[in-house]
Amino acid sequence: MQETLVVQRETHVAAPPAAVFALLTDPEKILRWMGTEAQIEPQPGGLYLVNVTGARFARGTFREVVPVHRLAYSFGWDDSEVVPPGSSLVEIDLIEQPPGTLVRLTHTGLPNAEQRTGHAEGWAHYLDRLAEVAAGRDPGPDPWHGRDGQN
Repeated sequence: MQETLVVQRETHVAAPPAAVFALLTDPEKILRWMGTEAQIEPQPGGLYLVNVTGARFARGTFREVVPVHRLAYSFGWDDSEVVPPGSSLVEIDLIEQPPGTLVRLTHTGLPNAEQRTGHAEGWAHYLDRLAEVAAGRDPGPDPWHGRDGQN
């Protein structure tokens, strides 16, 4: 796999790892920062399903769940031939860094540079929104609502 096809993002969040973990694994809390509907089963083999923009579903399966520390799940888009469900891997590590948490996201298995660029933009957008919610702020309506992408 080429290094250029890896998305890596880090952001510091003003909340403890347990609170950030809940924002990543509780369907109601996910919807505060991303998506219009979610079905999350945070256990190995469990479903990851989020209607990210109200127009497209991300789907995968949890591979690793270490409460308050790490998540890994397969990832892809329903009705996509380019990045189909389960075709890539998202890994999220939560590292306690008082007064909050370092969120380290790595997304691998993307098929080309165009997809890498698009997913990097998407993760940057949604991690910023996650940081706002974790800090107790309202990120406001998602400006990407209704966006269906090109996958």
